[in-house]
Amino acid sequence: MKYKVEWKYILKGNEDILFASDWIDSELALKVGEDIEKSGKGKDVTYYDEIGTSWSTKEMKKLLTEVEEDPHDITIFFDGGFNKETNQAGLGAVIYYKQGKKKYRVRSNELFDEMDNNNEAEYAAIYFTLNLLEEMGVHHMTCEFKGDSQVVLKQLEGEWPCYEENLNRWLDRIEEKIKKLGIHPRYTPIPRSENKEADKLAGQALQGKFINSRMQVI
Repeated sequence: MKYKVEWKYILKGNEDILFASDWIDSELALKVGEDIEKSGKGKDVTYYDEIGTSWSTKEMKKLLTEVEEDPHDITIFFDGGFNKETNQAGLGAVIYYKQGKKKYRVRSNELFDEMDNNNEAEYAAIYFTLNLLEEMGVHHMTCEFKGDSQVVLKQLEGEWPCYEENLNRWLDRIEEKIKKLGIHPRYTPIPRSENKEADKLAGQALQGKFINSRMQVI
């Protein structure tokens, strides 16, 4: 999750001036806040997360200590492949996250039957990744979902309407799961050239090759 630091700059003979940082990682936000307080040039340092919750420096330290052992800084690449002849979908997911001081990568895929089209396969892939996040114990975190289907991502954001009944059912399932996990989703469209890993996993599932791995990223 990203954080914004706000503080009042102390200027002699003038009113205090309110400053705010860009959205930055939690560790850097805390470092900035502590430095401002130590300098004596700032006061009322407050940290805001992307959901709008505010924290003091003391609360922020406690939060990071608790969060450190849970999966955090989560980025998901997903893709769905569709076979018209069999009406099957190959679902691929790659999840990058931090836990403690280490970074990990999860790669997983699955075969799903009775699909109607490629868009439904993309929705099924999103739901598949949410189930993986639930198994990992992810909750109340900002998660960035990256995929190459702009239509699906825009519909998930609510920017584009969805008229197909079967896709709306997937939307309901996804929204229910997101609410259950307390996830704050961020959707980022990417070109297919940046989604090769998830695309490969989806293709392998259609070929009957199943993968479920977790490894540390060095």
